[in-house]
Amino acid sequence: MENTEGNAIELHGDEEIIEVIDLNEMEPDPDDLADDLEDVDFEDPGNADDEGWETEDEMEAEAEQDDSEFTFSKHTGSVFCVSLDPKTNSLAVTGGEDDKAYVWRVIDGEVLLECTGHKDSVTCAVFSHDSSLVASGDMSGLIKVWKLETKEEICSFEVGDLEWLEWHPCAPVLLAGTDDGNVWMWKIPSGDCKTFQSPASQATSGRVLPDGKRAVVGYEDGTVRVWDLKQGNAVHVIKGQDGHQGALTCLAFNKDGSLVLTGSVDGRAKLVNTTTGKVVGALSVEGGKAKGSKDEGETNSVESVGFCNILPLAAVAYLDGTLAIYDLSTQALRHRCQHEAGIVHLQWEESSSMVSTCSLDGALRVWDARSGNMVSEYHGHTAEILDFAINREGSLAVTASGDNQAKVFCLQRPDR
Repeated sequence: MENTEGNAIELHGDEEIIEVIDLNEMEPDPDDLADDLEDVDFEDPGNADDEGWETEDEMEAEAEQDDSEFTFSKHTGSVFCVSLDPKTNSLAVTGGEDDKAYVWRVIDGEVLLECTGHKDSVTCAVFSHDSSLVASGDMSGLIKVWKLETKEEICSFEVGDLEWLEWHPCAPVLLAGTDDGNVWMWKIPSGDCKTFQSPASQATSGRVLPDGKRAVVGYEDGTVRVWDLKQGNAVHVIKGQDGHQGALTCLAFNKDGSLVLTGSVDGRAKLVNTTTGKVVGALSVEGGKAKGSKDEGETNSVESVGFCNILPLAAVAYLDGTLAIYDLSTQALRHRCQHEAGIVHLQWEESSSMVSTCSLDGALRVWDARSGNMVSEYHGHTAEILDFAINREGSLAVTASGDNQAKVFCLQRPDR
């Protein structure tokens, strides 16, 4: 997908595999896991200020309606990505077309860290599991890791063109997927590394499962692989008729990681059992063609997917602006929520039936998956929203947009 200026917004080794993290012996306790990692041998592959933060009253609003509480305008180009720190949800990190990432405090807008030195647009910026580290990655494949306490860069890596960046859920271990099909894994801060190699097809999306022992990676050729992070081998490969017939665009797992939902440009979302590697369901809207498409072969690409934590529901967002809510027990379409423009990203609230979407029309919307009704709608951006993040309570959202701004919205609902 591209923004209105034509900029890519898709956030989507060695031959010898070496033994690294003994993840099978990991306990669920993060401290024990971190201790275990200290004894693991890796192989080196050889290789503050608050400026830019304005209240709504202080800024010159370009939009007729601005529902945001604050606008962060430090970036000088499109803002491609945003994440909230997992420990407190009080910090945001944004990455943009200006080759920079910023870590800033949501409550008062103070800039805590300016991540500089990148050579291209920063399309990935994520916090570690304990919120002590931030990784920023640019399109060219330059990845930098920063320690928030000291505000210093502690290591950096250069790989092929970057597709995605993901922290391990309970250890200082960073994974990345690149356009040459490799998946990289580093121990931080030492930088010790191993790679997971596959046929030359872009590793377009990837997630580490909640057990911390496996990662699911989707590829441009429609293949999905479940990798064993200790052994370095693919324990399951889903391809051909079982796989997708187009590039993977997104994937998500349910709360316990037993199911993965994958989305593709082929217009389908597939449910995969991560234990058996079997496809247990395929979800698609009727017709399978993008709305208004003149090309009979043009499918309605899936742009984002996600599971509800409290109900057996899944959401699939499509390029034609359809948000589809599916019942997992029957795999039937329960609700079809239509947007006027293509959906970029969706996110379920952690402990409710509310699912939020951002789209190319610059609006953020909240939907009740039980009824299929839109609960609230928020405006303020003058260009497409490219990413957003919601806090655990579902009371606050931070958006990133092609208008060079990030905004903070307070989410209000009748039950609050």
